[in-house]
Parts: sequence; C-alpha cells; structure tokens
Amino acid sequence: MNHDLKDLLESKNYTRVKLKETITNHLEFKATINGVVGSFILDTGASSSCVGFDNIEYFKLLAEDSQIKAAGAGASDMLTQSANKNVLKIGKWQFNNLSLVLFDLSHVNNALINHDSQPVDGIIGADVLKKSKAIIDYSQKYLYLKLKTKKA
Repeated sequence: MNHDLKDLLESKNYTRVKLKETITNHLEFKATINGVVGSFILDTGASSSCVGFDNIEYFKLLAEDSQIKAAGAGASDMLTQSANKNVLKIGKWQFNNLSLVLFDLSHVNNALINHDSQPVDGIIGADVLKKSKAIIDYSQKYLYLKLKTKKA
C-alpha cells in the first residue's frame, strides 16, 4: 500500500527523505546548509527555518542584525539575527536562496537533552515546506519534496 504513495509521488517528480522519530516525538533528519551537514527538526508550526547562534560559523552564515523577535517552544521575545542567500540541501532537493532566522536554540536543545534526545542544529519550518511542496508521510516517516523539473 505504501509503495503506491512512493511510486505516485516519484512519478510526480518528488524525492523522499527518511525521518527519524525522536523520543520526544519530533521528526528529525539530516540536511546541509552551505555544504555543511547538520541535524534538524521538522516543525510545521514554525513559520521560518532557524539555526542556533552557536552554529553561525559552522554553517558559514553571514549573520545580520534583525528587528524580528522569535517566540516558541516555551520562550518568547527572543533576540534574533538573520542570514540570507544560503544553500539548503535535503536529500536530492536543493534551494539556493534560503533566508534563516538565527536565535538561541538552547531552550529547545535543553528540552531534548532532558528527554534523552540528541540536540539539533536547527529547525526546518513552513517556509521550506511550502517552497518544496512538501508531503509528510507520518506513518512511514518520510518527507517528500518536489524536485524542480528540468527544462528541455
């Protein structure tokens, strides 16, 4: 039955990425930003994709001050920075002009660590999910992303 979904989506030029369910019921996966591999949580409720301040150099980000205040996961009114024109790659899917919100992810990672989960480098949010026309197969734990069609 699930092969039907996989075959249908692959015929529509989707690629799939395996998701790992954490002990905290988050869906986690690997992705690269600017050629550097990291661990990310998939968060359909996050409007923007985010990376922690402590990973600015690691992901080769050009941080700029931002007027935006971040909120979520039990914290609010957090100072942020932004980093624009980044390359995000998830499996075979790639986006060449990603803007990221940078903020202190320690509250997220402390919560994960307190539940015996591994910390993450960032959060992939609705901005990327919309851009990729994402489909999440929760039962089989796959993320499907629409590849750009090649022009003839």
